Amino acid sequence: MTTVSKSLAYPAHCGVKNSLFFNEYLEKLLEERDEIGLTDMVREIDAMMLTVEPGNAIEYIGELCLMSPYWYLHTIESASHWTHVLRIDGQSPDLIVREVKHDGIRGIFRSLNEVYPIGNNKPNSRYIGEVLRVTDLAAVVKLQQARGISFFSSEEVARLELPGNLAISKPSPYTHNIVAYVERGSQQERHYDLGFKDVSPAAYEVCQRAKERQQQLGIAELILPVDHLATRIYSQNREVAILEWLSLSSYYYWGSFDIIDQNSSTNVTKSMHCQDELHSPAKVFTANNTPYFVNHLKIFPSPTENYVRNYGPRLHHLALAVKDGKQQGVENIDYVVEAIREEGKSFLLDIIGSKFEGLKQIFSSASEHSSLIIEYVQRFSGFHGYFHANNVAELTHAAGIEEALMVMQADGQQAIKPS
Repeated sequence: MTTVSKSLAYPAHCGVKNSLFFNEYLEKLLEERDEIGLTDMVREIDAMMLTVEPGNAIEYIGELCLMSPYWYLHTIESASHWTHVLRIDGQSPDLIVREVKHDGIRGIFRSLNEVYPIGNNKPNSRYIGEVLRVTDLAAVVKLQQARGISFFSSEEVARLELPGNLAISKPSPYTHNIVAYVERGSQQERHYDLGFKDVSPAAYEVCQRAKERQQQLGIAELILPVDHLATRIYSQNREVAILEWLSLSSYYYWGSFDIIDQNSSTNVTKSMHCQDELHSPAKVFTANNTPYFVNHLKIFPSPTENYVRNYGPRLHHLALAVKDGKQQGVENIDYVVEAIREEGKSFLLDIIGSKFEGLKQIFSSASEHSSLIIEYVQRFSGFHGYFHANNVAELTHAAGIEEALMVMQADGQQAIKPS
């Protein structure tokens, strides 16, 4: 007898008052998802996709291989893109870094950047979305289409030069991300049907140098896979973005909490199938509590809404776990961050949190290649929460200061452009 998943079995940790609409449709959507079999057919996050500016991928691969546990695997060449595949192992998601061959190439993902003042500065640099492993691709797509989800046609997927073995949703109106599905047995090798596959000597070399440096610094075994993915969205889209993701995935609503100091909320969803986030990262949504146009009436802080207005709704940071424990008398996260600082990588603030609070966290500066921030988070044994509100407030504030400086720089560049 088949056991039906129970997506509502997990108690929500609610420090935010959700609307009656959200509470009603959370229950309805997840019950329906369980009943029609989607929760069981849609499994973990298999890969994460992003794009960078032409000529930036090799340096970014070197940066990622130093700052994360990812290794460069191979490159797939198609007509107008190089698609670089990075992997940790077969248990954690791949990272797919797409690079257009020249700046004249246009497409839907570029257009999502071009209407935003800072996003337009690097029109090809953005996170695209997740690939979810499924057990029956045709059945999942049919069920999702019946629920109103739109997918790119196979011709559109080919024109976008995305892997042909993926079923890919149209970008979300709330997060601007796609969700893709791939049919794969849990023990089968991952592959991406796209074009000619080869090893780039330049990418291989930067990866090897980075991994050798990790070993020399003593951090190679301390940095673990992705803990969570954090997307920033407009205030009015908080609830619908969460519900949309839960409809597309087999995640459940873990809960929300209010960051009053920063006028925002952090909202967490987690996998039904993988209790360890390192196998399928948590998906986090951050949104302002009030829309930008009322902030002048009470002088609310607005770092999250300001970010979305300047970059567009998108992934803000990718958080990597740090192994619990100590190295040379200091917590592992302190050791890792100091080593990476010595390699010239900058951070937005000092490490915050403590063992007493359950975790320590820090944000890097945004990558010049992808615009993504890397967060490091060390969770101490016995910590059953997900974040600490004070930590999130400090991280949000620090990121807001950097983003405000980037807005000023962009405004200055616009001012000196010839008419």
